[in-house]
Amino acid sequence: MKSAAFEKVGECLHRHAPTGGYYARVWAKGKEIRRSLRTKDYELAKRRLRDLRNDLERIDATASNLRLAQLLEDYLKTSLHKSKSTLQKNEAIAKRIREDWPDGVGGKVRDVKPSTVLQWLQKQRQRYSSSSYNDFVQFIRRLFDMAVKDRVILVSPAADVSQAKRETPIRDTPTWEEFHAIVTDIRAQKRNADAQDSADCCELMGLAGLGNAEVEGLTWGDIDFKNGRIRVYRQKTTTGYSIPIYPQLRPLLERLHGVKDRAPGERVLKVADIRKALDGACTRLGFAHYTARSLRRCFITRAVELGIDFKTIASMQGHRDGGVLIAKTYSHLRNEHLDRMAEKLCES
Repeated sequence: MKSAAFEKVGECLHRHAPTGGYYARVWAKGKEIRRSLRTKDYELAKRRLRDLRNDLERIDATASNLRLAQLLEDYLKTSLHKSKSTLQKNEAIAKRIREDWPDGVGGKVRDVKPSTVLQWLQKQRQRYSSSSYNDFVQFIRRLFDMAVKDRVILVSPAADVSQAKRETPIRDTPTWEEFHAIVTDIRAQKRNADAQDSADCCELMGLAGLGNAEVEGLTWGDIDFKNGRIRVYRQKTTTGYSIPIYPQLRPLLERLHGVKDRAPGERVLKVADIRKALDGACTRLGFAHYTARSLRRCFITRAVELGIDFKTIASMQGHRDGGVLIAKTYSHLRNEHLDRMAEKLCES
């Protein structure tokens, strides 16, 4: 703060003459800290300077030499309970940080500047879509937030980074007829030893409206035929919920269970990853290349068109927002369905 625009008005306290704002200039652990106190009031500035000094005293001196590489490893260990896809995504982002962080990951965490974070993120912005870029933003925020909570640093250098506005995605969704055609096609692949198991998984996902992670962890202990309920664990939100055994789903579950006793911990499905089987079926049938998530959207779309209310559909999906997300995403289908039904109201 050597500029003539700044005048020293107290110990470690400076005033920016053109704006009247107050700034702190203090030293902590051998490092100079310059910080706007976000006020033009002298007395308030002194209090905030005192609070800043107190905060700096709470920084853990034993962690002041923590390297970015070690922070990265420590952060990855905190997410081991996440879904397989999240773990893979985190590992990919961590690899990108190791490979092209501007100053290298051998530097100290306390030396990372906001400009360094922005420089690295800008490089990722040029490489990836808005959705993928936002994954990088969220990762880097959480990484340095952990350093703040562990008292390695006082303020995160990623605190002010913002996500990119996402483009409205085009989500291909199979019709109910296409869904059944896909299941039938997968079953017909006699040269594929996993064809029947893959078809069972695909069919269960579409009939129950469940995702990969949910069906992968499904055991016979979660299936209550007597009370007609299925206990589901949603890894994305680390919560459990239950859904009915829908009439369209019961025959499949009864066939998979068979007549023999099943151990509660035995998995319902032998195969949970249907990407290759699903992609092959879509290619052979000339359909869009649907994903496992497309099957969930197919279930929701059919539920909407059958007239099931958004709140109930949300409950079927384990959502706790009362149907807000479902309504926002699928309300156009309800309108289209109503328009089609309205056309039937004509004089004979």
